[in-house]
Amino acid sequence: MTLIKSISGIRGTIGGEPSNNLTPVDIVECVSGYGFWLKQSHNQVKVVVGRDARISGGMVSSLAIQTLVACGIEVVDLGLSTTPTVEMAVTHHKAQGGIIFTASHNPKQWNALKFLNDRGEFISAADGNTILESIATKDWSYADVDNLGGITSDDNAISHHIDQILDLKYVLTEEIRSRKFHVVVDCINSTGAISIAPLLDRLNCTYTLINAEMTGDFAHNPEPLAKHLTDLCSTIKEEKADLGIAVDPDVDRLALVDEQGNLIGEEYTLVLVTDYLLPIIGGNTVSNLSSTRALADIAKRHHCTYQASAVGEVNVVNTMKATGSIIGGEGNGGVILGDLHFGRDSLVGIALTLSKLVSSGMTLSELRASYPDYTIVKNKIQLTPEIDVDAINKHISEIYSNEQLNTIDGLKIDMEQGWVHLRKSNTEPIIRVYAESKDAATANSLAEKIMSHAYNFIAK
Repeated sequence: MTLIKSISGIRGTIGGEPSNNLTPVDIVECVSGYGFWLKQSHNQVKVVVGRDARISGGMVSSLAIQTLVACGIEVVDLGLSTTPTVEMAVTHHKAQGGIIFTASHNPKQWNALKFLNDRGEFISAADGNTILESIATKDWSYADVDNLGGITSDDNAISHHIDQILDLKYVLTEEIRSRKFHVVVDCINSTGAISIAPLLDRLNCTYTLINAEMTGDFAHNPEPLAKHLTDLCSTIKEEKADLGIAVDPDVDRLALVDEQGNLIGEEYTLVLVTDYLLPIIGGNTVSNLSSTRALADIAKRHHCTYQASAVGEVNVVNTMKATGSIIGGEGNGGVILGDLHFGRDSLVGIALTLSKLVSSGMTLSELRASYPDYTIVKNKIQLTPEIDVDAINKHISEIYSNEQLNTIDGLKIDMEQGWVHLRKSNTEPIIRVYAESKDAATANSLAEKIMSHAYNFIAK
């Protein structure tokens, strides 16, 4: 069982002992720390909250909402929703913050508290550290009975989110409606069922939903990887659909499957959307260090520029703002369109994907074949408290001192054959080891070589 308190939020497994797992005690303490951080800079505070369909979601949400009320904070509860919807609702309601109750791609025993600022964006590292200090010191004073917060509901947030997407000049709404796409969607037993379906309705698409019961008892591992999406791929072929869509439980990551039932790969979601937008908007695009080289290649194809950021949505967003980028994201299927909001958003990713399909007149498999072909492999090294990640990275950087090294986020080694990126996860007790090359065999070989150096160092 695990509890991870980081600048990315509070994430842990349900049940067990306080301070070691995400228990009611930890939920109350962490929400209190966030609430009193907000109150330090605002006389009156409103917070928007929403959750995915995890089994523990109702319990976590109820505890958090009542804690905010005890802090004297007004709460706007979206109920079952999506991460990008909550982000957009913060600014819509002119709130000072937001909390999303989701552990994203983690299995069902996990849940998390993801904290937003008044722009509906994930809080900065500095603000995250301040909140962690507040949680540690517990220097709080709750509201008296005459100054408790209140609770209101917003049942229209997803509809408003979709309205904003369809109002974008980049979304070819009428052309998509005329095309009448047939789409298969894996909702992974969460809120994709109540967000993607109405978007497709508005776009006049025929669709089949699988795993649409919002039980939170996930039909498969919720990370949208090829080995978890066999039912989606087979359903596309059976129904002769135009494409398939897979999302994670909080609907901020988008994976695409072509009309032949082949996974396009999460990395290429952002590549496809960027290929659509750059000829229209020009400028710069951004992804993190663990994302495919194909995005830089596409930017160059359109005579635009590419910038890499540290891993983490907040880092991508900061780099997008610094470089004036409208489109960016992460290679995990996270599309960020600054003209809508600065957060990963599967719904806008779907709308832009369909726009690319109708504007190009190509199938999804034909589009994928037109892009540079790279393969990323994703591995992990399990961490224990004794393992010194910085020492491992230092050791490996000495071995590869003649290669191009980047240390802004862990250690990335760029070599002629490809790259390898090692970084400590903010959400799990692991070192993520990603590698990319022109083929899987070379990428795996690069990753295995680097991991062997790490294991040898750990064994000393």
